[in-house]
Amino acid sequence: MSTETSFGKVRGFLWPIHGSELRRFVPMLLIFFLICFNYSILRATKDALIVTAPSSGAEALPFLKVWAILPMALLFTFIFTRLSNKFSRENVFYIMVGSFVAFFVIFALFLYPYRETLHPTHLADRLQELLPQGFSGLIAIFRYWTYTVFYVMSEMWSTMIMTVLFWGFANEVTSVGDAKRYYAILGLGANVATTIAGQVSNGISSHTYNPALPFGSDGWSQALFFLNGIIILSGLISMALFRYLHLQGFGYQVAQNTSEEPVKIRMGIRQNFKYLAKSKYLICIAVVVLMFNISLTLIEVVWKDQVKQLYPNPSDFNAYMGNVLTGIGIIATLGAFVSSSIMRRFSWTVSALIPPFIFLVTGIGFFAFMLFKDTALSSFATALGYTPLAIGVFFGSLQNCLARASKYTLFDATKELSFIPLSKESRMKGKAAIDGFGSRLGKSGASVIHQSLIMICGSISLSTPFVGVILMGVIGGWIAATRLLGQRFNSLTQSHKTLNVPDDETAASLPSRG
Repeated sequence: MSTETSFGKVRGFLWPIHGSELRRFVPMLLIFFLICFNYSILRATKDALIVTAPSSGAEALPFLKVWAILPMALLFTFIFTRLSNKFSRENVFYIMVGSFVAFFVIFALFLYPYRETLHPTHLADRLQELLPQGFSGLIAIFRYWTYTVFYVMSEMWSTMIMTVLFWGFANEVTSVGDAKRYYAILGLGANVATTIAGQVSNGISSHTYNPALPFGSDGWSQALFFLNGIIILSGLISMALFRYLHLQGFGYQVAQNTSEEPVKIRMGIRQNFKYLAKSKYLICIAVVVLMFNISLTLIEVVWKDQVKQLYPNPSDFNAYMGNVLTGIGIIATLGAFVSSSIMRRFSWTVSALIPPFIFLVTGIGFFAFMLFKDTALSSFATALGYTPLAIGVFFGSLQNCLARASKYTLFDATKELSFIPLSKESRMKGKAAIDGFGSRLGKSGASVIHQSLIMICGSISLSTPFVGVILMGVIGGWIAATRLLGQRFNSLTQSHKTLNVPDDETAASLPSRG
């Protein structure tokens, strides 16, 4: 029976959730909302810290992603696998989220207030004199190492807390049939969280210095303290809601009601990556994740360089990024209703192909303007009362809003859905390898491309044409991997089989997960 038939057309479109499911689904929705809310605030704040710092800029971002985020992603994946081997998955959630909350407390109370003492400014100045200009980004992440750690922890919140922990939990306790109803609504919650986070970030970043407050020496430092306080509070509430789910019997123990044996799965990084090598199915998921992250990073570095030129002040930069977050949330919210219907009416392949085509169209538009903005488009911008830089930032922001909105609606939902036909062990190990490290590998790969082009061309602006050409090739690979993955996903779900990677992808004759 279709969703529309069991709920009615209107409810099936807006809220396809049974009343008996509310005690389980609503806390899940709230947890995801809070995690995404924190992620959105952190995404704007981390960029404001690094990009607008003196002697730094967007050129520091590629170095960050290669020399800081990639090794830390590997380290966090290692920590996660060790914790998973030693503790229950419920306790792993508390340990991981609690560790992030503790860091943001330390950053707000110690690392940022004493940054002038902690930063090796004189040594960094000396290195800048000795090394070529192309190393300025690498020197910047060393000079502002406290900001670098904040940036890394913000990125790891996205990878470990949102992608690995939450989605790993959701996939474990949700069947394929329920996921088609649940995941689009969860995506809607993420969109609303992004919208609200954008306005919160914008409002707090506009804060003017208040000498009556016992912290901060200027408006930005006081705003940063407030932003960290909100992040800490949201993290604590999400842990409380996660505990509530387990107390009500809706936690990981739900998975024990399936036909899979509730065995203890021991995980290791090398073993997890061996799973990828054994399975064409997992390799396809990895390539999709890899190509998405390469595409996003290739475009964002160029765009953020333009934003920094327009808004060099950290408060103004963060406020503008808050407006972009609001735009992403609004577009994604409107698109969530359409995407929900698309996922129910069309195949997985059709749903999963929409994000790369959005990237293709918007990427062509953005890079076309960047390449030709100094031609007749300059006069067009002047006639509108704006500088070519302002128009370029607008087009980049529009591209980012549409691309991110497609991620929060269809890309995340279809990616997570593709894990469900896997066996319990294959799902956990494959997801840990792909989401815990593979996504960072994609961003780092794009950053290596940017680093190489900056070294050769001398600046982000001069390397832009080459970035555009490379982007088109990456999107082509993304589309091809998605089509292949869709064929295998449809074959598994239609035959009601579960893919067991250790058995050389022999589809065991197990009952359907729903």
